[in-house]
Amino acid sequence: MKGQRDSGYSLPMAAREYDLEIAAIDATLVSIEKVLNLPKLRQDAITFEEAAGVPNLWDDPDNAQKVTSRLSRVQSEIKRLVDLRQRVEDLPILIELAQNESDQSALADAERELDSVTKAISELEVQTLLNGEYDDRDALITIRSEAGGVEAADWAEALMRMYLRYCERHSYKVDVLETSYAEEAGIKSTTFRVSAPYAYGTLSVEQGTHRLVRISPFDSQSRRHTSFAGVEVVPVVDQSDHIEIDEKEIRIDVYRSSGPGGQGVNTTDSAVRITHMATGIVVSCQNERSQIQNKATAMAVLQSKLLERRRQEEAAKINALKGDNSGSWGNQMRSYVLHPYQMVKDLRTDHETGNTAAVLNGEIDDFIEAGIRWRRSSAPSQER
Repeated sequence: MKGQRDSGYSLPMAAREYDLEIAAIDATLVSIEKVLNLPKLRQDAITFEEAAGVPNLWDDPDNAQKVTSRLSRVQSEIKRLVDLRQRVEDLPILIELAQNESDQSALADAERELDSVTKAISELEVQTLLNGEYDDRDALITIRSEAGGVEAADWAEALMRMYLRYCERHSYKVDVLETSYAEEAGIKSTTFRVSAPYAYGTLSVEQGTHRLVRISPFDSQSRRHTSFAGVEVVPVVDQSDHIEIDEKEIRIDVYRSSGPGGQGVNTTDSAVRITHMATGIVVSCQNERSQIQNKATAMAVLQSKLLERRRQEEAAKINALKGDNSGSWGNQMRSYVLHPYQMVKDLRTDHETGNTAAVLNGEIDDFIEAGIRWRRSSAPSQER
């Protein structure tokens, strides 16, 4: 074999059946266009353009923001569909030209474009599965260290880094609202907002308990430890949600923001913690210098968590009427093993990989896609 490599010899690759590949992605795109209803999207764009063109639109800033946001989202979706359709139609021409001219470089470029279009259509197909009531909204993610002491706190921080890198790779806007650092290492908890189309629907499948098995860097005897961290994902509230919060039902505490190791990062009591007495929900915000701004943000987070609680209660009532005893899929949803072997495995979908470093660096797209498809197939007639 060494001689073969030195001579530049390589085994011939199986010829790709371009016509079949293109026909397959074309059929998938046709299905997507029907589901997303391109004619309706175009009509919606016209409607929102007319609403955005009203002279006194910005007399009501909240409504103006909603109209322009919806217009931007619809236009983006139309452009995505139109661009993909054009790319699919261009593929046979690119491949035919390369083959007729026996240009291997051009053929390689055409193959890369075919692979790129196939991936883009697959991602869009997954988005069509996100049809829940709140799926198109921004997401609020809270990560908490659970059983495992300092190991769990370090693990919670590693999960935070994994999600932030995932968002960075996808150019999602992230606002960290609050982080509570542990004394020795890691974090007790953190809450951050992810702003992107379908952020909640996409990331909601990450909710649950994440289990880590590794040789602890904090154990002088280098023993294997198991630790846990919980991930909660809720949709951001909208003006139409009508989540009323009685001031008598909450307790507001103010304190000074702090960084790792207790280092003060603010010399005033600007951080805000709100406790909802009736439910026991506690939220905090310390990312702003102003106590007023932090309170407003914390109230918005509390509204989102109460909205999700209401949705879960309504779903539980429906499931009880249906006789559905399947329970939540969130508990211990994924296992990350770094010793004695390398493996990340989703316990719901059975999707797994041995490339643990890539996963912890934010490459979790395959896990998210598998989770979305699993959720749809396991509960096809239920609204989450």
